[in-house]
Amino acid sequence: MKTCLAHLKVYLAEDSAPIRQRVVTLLAGEAVTIVGAGETPQDCIAGILGSSPDVVVLDCQLEGGTGLDVLKAVRRADPAIAFVVFSNNSAAGYRKRYLAEGAVRFLDKSSEFDQLAQAVVSACTRFPH
Repeated sequence: MKTCLAHLKVYLAEDSAPIRQRVVTLLAGEAVTIVGAGETPQDCIAGILGSSPDVVVLDCQLEGGTGLDVLKAVRRADPAIAFVVFSNNSAAGYRKRYLAEGAVRFLDKSSEFDQLAQAVVSACTRFPH
């Protein structure tokens, strides 16, 4: 069994370039490699399945679609990939739906940004490859 704790592979499904850069900077202190990033559901699904990350940081709103589309498609193809949802759309309904579809954590960008690195590392331990 491969462990992702030694070096974590992370994919960023986020349509905002400034947010992607903040996440990259935040995760730089961890043993993390960003293996890809996408802005549209189609690009994200292809990128995730092509790069086989340990963890995906997923926004709810992507260019031309939703993160839920990405989560469902990837979980069907590779249920071992862990998802940490990271969104401004943090209403209870969003949280419940994403967690029900298999996301490990759901964080609010506006109030839980500082928790993202730990959530990513924790997600990997919950979904060991």
